[in-house]
Amino acid sequence: MGKLQLFEIYLSNSRVIYSPGEPLTGTVNLRLGAALPYRAIRVTCTGSCGVSSKANDTSWTVEEAYFNSTLSLADKGTLSPGEHAFPFQFLLPTTAPTSFEGPFGKIVHQLRAVIDTPRFSKDHKCSRIFYILSPLNLNSLPDIEVWPWEQPNEATTTKKFSYKLVKSGSVILTASTDLRGYVVGQVVQLRADIENQSGKDTGPVVASLLQKVSYKAKRWIYDLRTIAEVEGSGVKAWKRAEWREQILVPALPQSVLPGCSLIHIDYFIQVSLKAPEATVNLPLFIGNIAVNCPPLSPGLSLSGLPPPLVPTAPPEDLDMAACGPCPMVSVSLPTKSHSQQQQQSTRPFSYTPGLSFPETRPEAEPGPDDDSPAPTRPPLCLSTGATVPYFAEGPVVPMPTASDLILPPEYSSWGYPYAEAPPSYEQSCSSASSGLSNGN
Repeated sequence: MGKLQLFEIYLSNSRVIYSPGEPLTGTVNLRLGAALPYRAIRVTCTGSCGVSSKANDTSWTVEEAYFNSTLSLADKGTLSPGEHAFPFQFLLPTTAPTSFEGPFGKIVHQLRAVIDTPRFSKDHKCSRIFYILSPLNLNSLPDIEVWPWEQPNEATTTKKFSYKLVKSGSVILTASTDLRGYVVGQVVQLRADIENQSGKDTGPVVASLLQKVSYKAKRWIYDLRTIAEVEGSGVKAWKRAEWREQILVPALPQSVLPGCSLIHIDYFIQVSLKAPEATVNLPLFIGNIAVNCPPLSPGLSLSGLPPPLVPTAPPEDLDMAACGPCPMVSVSLPTKSHSQQQQQSTRPFSYTPGLSFPETRPEAEPGPDDDSPAPTRPPLCLSTGATVPYFAEGPVVPMPTASDLILPPEYSSWGYPYAEAPPSYEQSCSSASSGLSNGN
């Protein structure tokens, strides 16, 4: 077995997740089969971010350090055979960013312990990762609440409809959500209004929950993923259709990572028509503390919003002699299909004061070195970028379903990052307002 039989870092109460500004306490435990001379025993607490231009490459192109503290636990001596425990405590900085791990970079917080042995002897080292979560309070974000009597989270675009180079009318696409910010487990109430002011049927309408992670290496790298997608039917000629859908927010990394300048996270609801090609983006925030407004039921989620105007005549550029008068008819648009997991595989759990989830933690199991219980933790899921506590257990198989709630499929196999990313929050807001007057 050798002299050193056990060398590990133990965190008090087996904690792995901490908040900024909290004390981090624990012990460095050793078990020796024979006497071990040493020059020093030290433990270091670090926090840093690394970004690479290649996926899954730990040779960072750019790095950023947040804190680095070292404690000396013992100075020069000899450890006798048996077990030894050296207690330590660090105070985590209030500015420490939330832990994150993605294909092009990560924010890592860890402890490293070292036994500095005499000359010509090999130093002994061990390490332990811990996680920091800086909760994002959605109420602290400007204009996060959406009320019926105020401006909703809405975007509109108008596209000309042409068939064989002949203009046949236009299509107006308007999309809105009940809120601008959500927490894990909340349901996004989505509404889309499509006015087909033409004599030709439109293509299907598609709504997607998109995640954009931006990594600042030598250049900005954008990792764009579709978290959930739902497709509705097309709209017949001279009809106005209303489409209502729901998307369940899965366990995802929070929007923005305060304190980190190398990694940024944004979310969008993108609603688009396939023919004519028309797209609107609704920026969203995903946080940890919900917006202080009553939850809306699916049937009443957007009933307070004023209904879109229904035109009484076709547009001026339409050949009236060819098609004759066509009154606008309102219909309800059905859903054709959407991506759905067979079961929700992510299991969020309570990890900071004031935060709680209905799911329960997995039961503890004995640790590898003794009979004391230790928390069981599934591996950190990297499919959509991960901040604690985004964990996944077991395989996830996408399947079609008629359920009202949409859960995300598994995206463990992904393509190359997009060179172009969706617009920023500010750009989306400005384009939403300008789209009302844009006729192209």
